[in-house]
Parts: sequence; structure tokens; C-alpha cells
Amino acid sequence: MPGFESIVDQDRPKRILTTFLAKGTIPHALLFTGIVGVGKQDAAMAFAMACNCKGKDTGRFEQEDRDLSDRRKDGILIEPCGNCRPCRKILSGNHPDIIHVKPSGDYIRIAQIRTLIEILALKPYEAKRRVVIISKAQAMNPAAGNALLKMLEEPPDRTILILIAEQTADLLPTIVSRCQHIRFTPIARNSLATLLEKKKGVDGKKAKLIAGMANGSLTQALTMHRTDWILWRNWLIQASGLDQPASLVSRPAGLLLAFAEKLCVNKESLSEALEVMKSWLRDLIVCKYSADKVINADLTEKILQTSQECPLKLLLNKIGIIQTAQKDLEANANVRLTIELMMMRLAKQ
Repeated sequence: MPGFESIVDQDRPKRILTTFLAKGTIPHALLFTGIVGVGKQDAAMAFAMACNCKGKDTGRFEQEDRDLSDRRKDGILIEPCGNCRPCRKILSGNHPDIIHVKPSGDYIRIAQIRTLIEILALKPYEAKRRVVIISKAQAMNPAAGNALLKMLEEPPDRTILILIAEQTADLLPTIVSRCQHIRFTPIARNSLATLLEKKKGVDGKKAKLIAGMANGSLTQALTMHRTDWILWRNWLIQASGLDQPASLVSRPAGLLLAFAEKLCVNKESLSEALEVMKSWLRDLIVCKYSADKVINADLTEKILQTSQECPLKLLLNKIGIIQTAQKDLEANANVRLTIELMMMRLAKQ
């Protein structure tokens, strides 16, 4: 059922949203933040459905009025049925009053916000409450952000705006201050493993491994399941020379630069590659104290052996080097030069 109950490990956001529905006091603007893949988009869709659901027409709620009143407040069902006409139209993306705004290329541009303002100046076609979902709100350029701010200061009638972003720091503080902020947390490792095992048929050991590496993101976990991620991880650790961190200093510079070049070819996977490299080094540290806490559990034997050969300071220094490269990339440094420099520094430590 595509309602709030399908959103995993987000009890607090669900409680806040259902309380709004139960009390009938819905803010005109909501801001959902959290990493990619924790249910922000699904929660926005479920909320839009709940605001417009006509569950009594579906048969699902054809019970006594007393039973219906537990799920309904001011004509709004706290949990959408998913079967009535408004719910089906919202799920199919065909509801005229559920408006989605997404980046056009890398940015959400002012022309998109101006078009949105023109639409919202009109009355909703059929919805009790029109809902605007702005995905990747951090992609708004300054002009678009300022235009949206004016709309937040004078919110349209019968309209709810839901902004979705990874963190509040990526948005104008004045926009954040005019929204009810709801933070979504990473999904617990056990919950991810259970989802992969029961709903996707993933082998238990593989499910636990993927869940440990997915950083609390269901989207990331599903992507890892669909690809040859474990083979890629194994290549990454070996090709980078981190399978033997203490011997990395003796690796020829040509090999280090060749590896850096391969990493930079696919920029979309670069961020994840750096996280995998850090997780390997982290495991080499963790297993010195608690071997059952390693993330790459299928490589525990190799991790135990390698860890004995690596001083703690050496491992911490290498993690610091990768973190420095990540920060430089976030600051829009040259990708190729940053990764080449990172590899040369890793070999010197």
C-alpha cells in the first residue's frame, strides 16, 4: 500500500505528518531533508494523497462512522487508501493539482518558478488541497529561490508546498525559516537488510553486506543489488593498492595515476568509490578492537590479516587524505588533479 506505512524507519516524520492531518492544522510549506533514498519523496506523495483521499468511496473504509472518524479529520484521511480516484490519479502522476517541480538540467530555474506562480494564481481544478512538490530544492538558482520566497510570504489559497532537499544549509535561510522542517534519518542497517531479503529475494549474507555499505539509503541499496557492486568493490580495493596499505609506498607512480584516471572516467560513481575506499580503511581500524563491527563482512579474514600489518596512525592518515579530497571536490576543485593528488599522497603516508 503506497501510504505512510510503506515508509521505513521514519517514525518521527510520519508522526508529525499524521498529526497535522489529524488536527487539521497543515502548514502551508513543509521542508523534508535527509540523504537520498530514505523516503522523502514517498512521504510527500503519501501526504498529497492523504490530503485528497476519498477513502469512503473505495469500500476499504465502509465501516461505521465511529471507525471512519478515527481516520478522518475535517474530511481528510490520516492514512490514504490508495484506491480512490484522487489517490489513483496522484499515484499515476495524472492529478492536475499535484504539481511536481524538478531541476531542468543542473538547476531549478526562475522560469520554472514563474510558471508555478502563474498556475497557483488560479484555483485548484478538483483537489481539496493542491500540493506542490519541489524535488532537489537545493538546485534552485538564486533568482528561483528569491521568486519562491515571495510566494512563501504570500502563500496561495488551499495550497501546500513541500520542498525536498538533502540539508537546510543548501537553501536560503529565509526559505528554511518559512517552512515546517521535517528531518528524515538514514534507514537502519537491519531494516535495509530485511527489505532486501524479504522483498527482493536477496541472499541473507549479501543483504547484510549491501545494507552495511548503503549508508542508510534504500535507493543506494537497491542500486547495489542490481549491479555487480561486490565485484566492483573488490576491484576498487585491489586496484587502489589499499588491499596492502603499508606497501602502497612502493607502488609505481604510473599505476597510481592510471588508477586515478579510471576513477575519473565515471564521475557519477566517484563519490561512492571514495566512500568504499574509506570504509575499507575504517574496517582495518575497527577490526583491531571489534572484528564483528566491520562493514565489509565477507572480507573479514582478509581485513584481520591486513590490519595487523598496518599501524593505526597510518590508517587514520590515509582516511584523512581521502576526506580532504572529498572536501576539495565539494568545493568544485578540478576532479582529475584532485584524485591524482590524493593517490600520490596516499602512497607517501
